[in-house]
Amino acid sequence: MKFIRQLLATTVAVCALATVAHAAGPEIVAGPSADPACFKPWAAETKFFKFPKKEGPYRIALANGFIGNTWRIQMIQTAKAYAEQPDVKAKLKEFKVVSTGDDVAAQIAAVDNFINSGYDAIIVNAQNPTSFKPVIKRAKAAGVVLVAFDNTLDTDEAINVNVNQKGLGELWGQWLVDHLPDGGKVLEVRGVTGTSVDRDRHEGVQEVLGKSGKKFETVEVIGRWDDGTAQKVTADAVAVHKKFDGVTVQGGSTGTVRALMDAGHPFVPVGGETENGFRKLCAEHSADGLKCTSAGSGPAQVAVAIKTAIAALEGDVVPQSIALPLAIDHDPDFKDGVNFYSKESDNFFVGNSFPDCGINFTAQEIMGQSKENQ
Repeated sequence: MKFIRQLLATTVAVCALATVAHAAGPEIVAGPSADPACFKPWAAETKFFKFPKKEGPYRIALANGFIGNTWRIQMIQTAKAYAEQPDVKAKLKEFKVVSTGDDVAAQIAAVDNFINSGYDAIIVNAQNPTSFKPVIKRAKAAGVVLVAFDNTLDTDEAINVNVNQKGLGELWGQWLVDHLPDGGKVLEVRGVTGTSVDRDRHEGVQEVLGKSGKKFETVEVIGRWDDGTAQKVTADAVAVHKKFDGVTVQGGSTGTVRALMDAGHPFVPVGGETENGFRKLCAEHSADGLKCTSAGSGPAQVAVAIKTAIAALEGDVVPQSIALPLAIDHDPDFKDGVNFYSKESDNFFVGNSFPDCGINFTAQEIMGQSKENQ
């Protein structure tokens, strides 16, 4: 009898823990979101979350992975700049930033550490879209709001914030189709291997080229979204293949174009990201044959992710998957002082605002922040 009573007590305790764990996660509710202009659902079937309201101020952490390029550095600086804005700072007890590099296990360990340390929300730029399933469940059980952005998670149990990365690849692919009437040999400078962004952009490019009815041959190199790396691998590709008819580059666009120029390669149509240096070159050499589309996802995505996490903690309704607009400009519409800045660094990403979310930064606000962990 004593054993049975102990067993029943244990069962009740386990059930109670399971109930608490289940209750800690979000409730699925009807839309719209609390801020429909900013928090736009990804699709008509997107779920809406409502988390239990917590009293602030909040402890929020950014668990970044790779940091070896300008976009990631600017993203870290933007996150810190956003956290310092007076209305945001008033809601934060602590804002912590950690970058763990390419190691997926290290990033997951960092997220686990934040969960165990009692943080209210964790923002993630994920090194791998499929490896976080166990930690997503642990965050949910602990009542921690988990928001992934840019490199998002293949799940409907955490909040994802992103632009249409595959659509960006499709845009670049269509630019080449439109400017290469006979097809040709294309250099595709890819990003960081294993990430959802690299995968989705690549698929978008290749699907458009493949469906065009034109004969395209693609040479792929790994540029890691970094100017120096992209410049080197582009130079190596030109040395081997001699001539390309068009280029797509996921990031490191300035370095890719400079490699073409250094090699004396003729200017060709290029689909690239939103680096300021790339747009400078596109404007300067348009008449010489450098026909560019410059589009991408500004590092200020991280600010939208933080804004989303705070809204969720405050008990507001938010979509499980939030769609952000791409920043897009084409040749011949590059204008100094409007969509690029000749007096600013090449390494600054333009198109880095989301007006519908009340998010807009000056270069000075961002560049005044450090890139280091805090």
